Amino acid sequence: MEWWWAYLAIGVTVGFLAGLLGVGGGMVMVPMLVFVFTAKGFPAEYLMHLALATSMATIVFTSAASVRAHNRHDAVDWAVARAMAPGIVAGALLATLATGFVPTRPLAIFFTGFMFYAAAQMFFEAKPKPARQLPGRAGLFGAGAAIGGFSGVLAAGGAFLSIPFLTKCNVPLKRAIGTAAANGFPISLAGTLGYVLNGLRVEGLPAGSLGYVYLPALALIVVASMPVAPLGARLAHRLPVKRLRILFALMLLGLALRMLANLW
Repeated sequence: MEWWWAYLAIGVTVGFLAGLLGVGGGMVMVPMLVFVFTAKGFPAEYLMHLALATSMATIVFTSAASVRAHNRHDAVDWAVARAMAPGIVAGALLATLATGFVPTRPLAIFFTGFMFYAAAQMFFEAKPKPARQLPGRAGLFGAGAAIGGFSGVLAAGGAFLSIPFLTKCNVPLKRAIGTAAANGFPISLAGTLGYVLNGLRVEGLPAGSLGYVYLPALALIVVASMPVAPLGARLAHRLPVKRLRILFALMLLGLALRMLANLW
């Protein structure tokens, strides 16, 4: 626990940025956890697995708070969320179970590619245009499975895929954001379960781990992030958020490259 201050700092950072810019914490949290876990001497072959699993577990708490807030404003389409949930759970669980068999370096390359994509989206403010209607139950199941699968591997709440998909299907943006928040809860639950089950078969993980989830980091990050997210949200109305998003996109690129160098 000599690194308690680092976990608190990570929690404050990701909570504040999530409130200020509306971005998922995993993009920042995973590289930072990799840095800390490397410094602590955790097994190199499991660094990415531990970072992804711990980041995914934090989303269980943050998504629950987020969906409550959106539901109070009647911004969640529960019919769509319920139709997507079975596919989301299946995709996230299967993806995280499979991720345990992928070595750290390929995982890091895949995650870095996602960070480059997310940074480009933020830098250019790419927004999909409505082009179709929502598919039927089978189509929503398939979309949920794809979103859950990618989100599980990337330790993300799925908003980066759910919101563009729903917006493209003529769902109003505020309702798409609220429904994406509702999707984040089953993604995080199923993904965390997958990482826990996968890690139980592995020997040599650090003390305090539940599967691949490192519990001391999880507890401190959640405690630190929850109070500062509302502060970031309030400041979003006073600060030049567009410029901050560009700076954040550049920061993501730097973090991604530094993480790759660290793992090599």
